[in-house]
Amino acid sequence: MNTKPPLSPIKTIEFRDVSFHINVIPSRVIVSGISLEILHGETIVLLGRSGSGKTTLLRLMNGMLFPSEGKVLVQGRSTAAWDPIRLRRGMGCLFPHFTVAENVALIPTLENWDASRTAARIQEMLQLVGLDPREFAHRRPRELSGGQRQRVGVARALAADPPILLMDEPFGALDPVTRAELQREFSTLAHRLGKTIVLVTHDLREALLLASRIVLLEAGRIIASATPQEFLRLDHPEVRAFASSLAIAPGAPV
Repeated sequence: MNTKPPLSPIKTIEFRDVSFHINVIPSRVIVSGISLEILHGETIVLLGRSGSGKTTLLRLMNGMLFPSEGKVLVQGRSTAAWDPIRLRRGMGCLFPHFTVAENVALIPTLENWDASRTAARIQEMLQLVGLDPREFAHRRPRELSGGQRQRVGVARALAADPPILLMDEPFGALDPVTRAELQREFSTLAHRLGKTIVLVTHDLREALLLASRIVLLEAGRIIASATPQEFLRLDHPEVRAFASSLAIAPGAPV
């Protein structure tokens, strides 16, 4: 299980009775009555079936969506009050026509870092995710394997040293062996860096490996919030449904 140093009591992200609905007729509720505090240094895994509201919560955090009701705070400030570009700079896909080095350097460049500092950061980040800069810096994404592209994505997200990482199914497109390897490496990396991480998945094994806390959603509502050690002991039908995917009965040792 993923263990981390004691958490800071500082709230990095906070949902205050948040609902989001699509204004069609009739109105469609996507998430409802969400209250959640995410502390500095936590790795929160949003777990749930397709359509449960996981990705919507992530988009509410980075200002791609705004609450229909309630308020989302990031570092004590409403997402509506943030400059949206600055709020989202820790995220993004790889640009296929950029080299690996150019992809990793994108955010430092936008932040007007000088060339020597940017070059040093590229070297540091590629080494951190296990890619030799001499071999990979000048490649383009099409020249990389799926696992290597995922590593570059993590390096890019970390390059400007953001306090928060938001990740939507970051290992979902990988083969099982590469996925397991990257999950283990990411768990070690998360522990070492002490970032606040929010990760979306529908894979309970991934949640148990990576999370300091699992938040389970069903039909747009939070129905459970627990550490991995506590999660499988919860007496709830949806927890039991996910536990059955592991062939582990709720209450069994984790």
